[in-house]
Amino acid sequence: MPTISPNARRALRALAAGALALPILVGAASTGSADETALAAVSHPELDYAGSTIAANEGTGGSPAATAAPAGLPGIDVSHFQGNVDWGSVAKNNQYTYIKATEGTGYKDANFGGYYNGAYGAGMVRGAYHFGLPDRSGGAAQAQFFVSNGGGWSADGKTLPPMLDMEYNPYGDRCYGKDGGAMTAWITEFSNEVHRLTNRYPTIYTTRDWWASCTGDNGSFGATNPLFLACYCASAGTMPKGWGTYTFWQYTSKGSTPGVPGPVDQDVFNGAADRLQALAKG
Repeated sequence: MPTISPNARRALRALAAGALALPILVGAASTGSADETALAAVSHPELDYAGSTIAANEGTGGSPAATAAPAGLPGIDVSHFQGNVDWGSVAKNNQYTYIKATEGTGYKDANFGGYYNGAYGAGMVRGAYHFGLPDRSGGAAQAQFFVSNGGGWSADGKTLPPMLDMEYNPYGDRCYGKDGGAMTAWITEFSNEVHRLTNRYPTIYTTRDWWASCTGDNGSFGATNPLFLACYCASAGTMPKGWGTYTFWQYTSKGSTPGVPGPVDQDVFNGAADRLQALAKG
């Protein structure tokens, strides 16, 4: 695989973000079994990652209003975009990471295996995440693809619950052509299938705005699914409906940490190290 420079990655990232504003025909996507010919091609899955659509849809550049990291255990989330990562260096400043594994039912992140094993070898707690595309296929089908390609779980104290990334559509209608009821049903189907396959309910990554707009502010997941809040703000503020607090908070998409070339998402875990271990062990 050719090496992509940090500057080139940043240029591709900006290009992908700019493409979000293009009008794209969604067709019959609200059924959950979409006709692929009516949908835009999944043309840049290597540039879709946790938070990649937020700046274009919420008017934020990804920087926190706070001048320092929030309280909590530090961590990062990564995808193919990060390039070559030195996990030994990363582990000196971070205790955990979530790593993109899959998107839809056709994309597997080429860097996932190396990242996942590298983080484990460096002594970090790590977990896999799936970038959901609810207009492409059903929730159960995407959960099965995810779990079969890195999204599993084991009670080894080093593996976080699998995570579902729910954010704005990078290829069309921001809510994937679904109303709140249909979106809630899709997330429920994905969550239940992950639980059936792994015995863990997935962490849900989202923003307040996306959740309110695209699920109708559904409050039914807080009792089972940990929340990974994306908010580039000085304080976490009001949670998406159903959650009393966050488990993880992605507070900037423009952070830096030794071992990662270029910008990286930085996160905090809402608790001490023993609580992180408890979450990993289930």
